[in-house]
Amino acid sequence: VAYGTFRSDPGEVGPAVIEAIKVGYRHFDLAHFYGNEEEIGSAFKQAFDDGLVKREELFITGKLWNSDHDVDIVPKACAHSLKDLQLDYFDLYLIHFPVCWKYTGLETPSWGASELGDTSLIDTWKAMEGLVEKGVCRSIGVSNWPLLLMHDLTTQAKIQPACNQIEVHVYYQRASLVNYCLSRKICVTAHTPLGGGVLNAETWNTPIPLHDPVIVEIAHARAKSPAQVLLRFLLQLGVVVLPKSVKPHRMVENLDLLGFPLTDGDMEKIEP
Repeated sequence: VAYGTFRSDPGEVGPAVIEAIKVGYRHFDLAHFYGNEEEIGSAFKQAFDDGLVKREELFITGKLWNSDHDVDIVPKACAHSLKDLQLDYFDLYLIHFPVCWKYTGLETPSWGASELGDTSLIDTWKAMEGLVEKGVCRSIGVSNWPLLLMHDLTTQAKIQPACNQIEVHVYYQRASLVNYCLSRKICVTAHTPLGGGVLNAETWNTPIPLHDPVIVEIAHARAKSPAQVLLRFLLQLGVVVLPKSVKPHRMVENLDLLGFPLTDGDMEKIEP
């Protein structure tokens, strides 16, 4: 179970990271494009200085943004993030999306009306492999990659991807992609394990898994919250989950997933 930092407001994410460390989180998922690495870096430094945790006790994931795919930019982008985070290395560094946009500067990552670049994904991956060889990333992987691109990458990569971080939840289970990755010992991490919640519903009018009658029924029977059932379901499929909350009681709840296995009957009700 990791702690996600997407959609965290300035002034909010730093204290949230400190609180997450206090309640027991040790895996933190970050990204340059989230725009909060400096604040998170200050929080990490505070945690280290206060003796809350040691660097080697944390597993920290970073991500390479779309407009930083050029071979000569990849190491600069990684170094930029590490500097902002006040760290010497990433435990895991991911290509955020399988899309290359033209470089717009490390301080101004592109979004919206972006122009496609001409660096191939495999060339970007080879640059990522160089980060492992230099020791600034202990492992590398990808995010939001579909099955065919995963197969293309695994057949060409010198260093195999350690992870594919994707949207996966009870309403979007993606069994073929998940099983492909797991069969090749590629970790699958769910960046939207609760289905996006109210914010996604307001933005895209999507249904909310937290309100699903089947999930609510199982949660009631197990004396757990719907969120815990959604997260536990993915864990039992072998998927790492990335819930995000700035509320301390939700942080604790999202971490408390090991004491109540779902039954085969529960799993069958949720699986398609």
